[in-house]
Amino acid sequence: MNHRSSLFLLALASFPLAVGAQPAPEPAAPASNQAIDLSSGAWDGVVNIDVSVLFPDYREPWNAGQPSGGSGTGFLIGKNRFLTNAHVVSNATRILIRTSNDPEPHPAKIVHIAHDCDLALIEAEDAAHFEKLKPVEFGGIPQLNTEVIAIGYPIGGDRISVTRGVVSRIDFRPYSHTSVDSHLAIQVDAAINPGNSGGPVMQLGKVVGVAFQGFSGRVAQNVGYMIPVPVIKRFLKDVEDGSYDHYVDLAASDFPIENPAQAKALGLEGGGVGVMVGDVEPAGSVGEILKIGDVILSIDDNPVLNNGLVRFEGELVDMNEIVERKFAGDVIKVAYMRGGKKQEAKVTLKRFDPYVRLGAQYNQRPRYIVHAGLVFQPLDRNLMDAHQIRDSTVNYVFDNFLTEKLYVERPEPVVLTSVLPDEVNTWITPYAHSIVDEINGVKIRTLKDVETALANKEKPFIEIRLEDKNRPLVLKRSLTESAHPRIMQTYNIPAASYLGDE
Repeated sequence: MNHRSSLFLLALASFPLAVGAQPAPEPAAPASNQAIDLSSGAWDGVVNIDVSVLFPDYREPWNAGQPSGGSGTGFLIGKNRFLTNAHVVSNATRILIRTSNDPEPHPAKIVHIAHDCDLALIEAEDAAHFEKLKPVEFGGIPQLNTEVIAIGYPIGGDRISVTRGVVSRIDFRPYSHTSVDSHLAIQVDAAINPGNSGGPVMQLGKVVGVAFQGFSGRVAQNVGYMIPVPVIKRFLKDVEDGSYDHYVDLAASDFPIENPAQAKALGLEGGGVGVMVGDVEPAGSVGEILKIGDVILSIDDNPVLNNGLVRFEGELVDMNEIVERKFAGDVIKVAYMRGGKKQEAKVTLKRFDPYVRLGAQYNQRPRYIVHAGLVFQPLDRNLMDAHQIRDSTVNYVFDNFLTEKLYVERPEPVVLTSVLPDEVNTWITPYAHSIVDEINGVKIRTLKDVETALANKEKPFIEIRLEDKNRPLVLKRSLTESAHPRIMQTYNIPAASYLGDE
């Protein structure tokens, strides 16, 4: 993801809106007494976060990367525990925090980070400087048309900024940090500017959200979003055991059943209950349970309405919200209809890993293999963005990785991303930006397979077959082995490969 002057994510206008979880309380007139009393000092635990960042280099993955920096906001939630956005501290090499009453910067470090819900916990390396600060208290989900206050350090300023706004929508929508995850979010018309990210949004003296993204001025005016308390509390609950286990997912899509004739044909009894399963991921939580065409009737005894909503904790929310609040290994009950017969199943929830590859990833070194000047890398969004690949086959694999279930046969597609010119690989440059299918008869399903295939030196030639290429790429093994040290020195490559931490 491209760097910004401050670590603030702009929600893209092209993001589709999911079926909303929009409570319908009686509208309350906005009033100043519904927000916090600014004389209460509620912002004492709000800190400015300065971050030095090292962006990974996916074009030359053996390099350290591109240094940069940014700023954001965080706030104290417990003893030496500050909550902020994941995007504020992603790829950080140094973190400094300071309060408005103390200009001295204090080093801090990441304790837990959750990119899928854009939240992170950091702590000061010396907690003594913050012992007298009072942690905030959390509230609940604010009602529509009530006033909230966003507190932070927008545009990298040195002093606290306070802006007021009104809650205008409560919705299930995309989080732009990874570009693939969607969770509950609250829309407000308070100014959410670069640098506000990670700051508290408060009402009645309690935190009701974390500011995290907004629309650009070309799309909408005065529209910002905050991460609500249910998402925050789920993150904090997840990390209680010392590690973050990520969100779980049913990994199935659905369609509304709003046509009366269709409902009758499916054997539904009326009442506006039931959504049809449109697709099921084989590696997902319900991969061996549900089938396309099944009708989901309820989740944990909560009836699923024909528009995909359920009444949960007194409010109408997207049915995924029930799963959202569960954890890896939790079991839920799903009632469904197949062939006119009602059935029930217990579903053990888990993370759907293939989905992660389609989103932006952070805090990790790019993996690669260099051999005879040929650079092999696993396909993911970071790679696509860095190389700006236009090859139709590579784009097809990336765009249809889930929809065509390509991950089943090839869980980690490998791309020949570049060819470092040398006499041993003359005339091979046009092969760059191609999916690697086989190397000496070994089917390439992951980057590890490339290492295995190249390590086998029984054959005098290295034959590489690329997806959608009519002829193989062939190198003479004796020449590649003699050229390898020369290429490594010429291009200043310290290691021929990095396959990830053990």
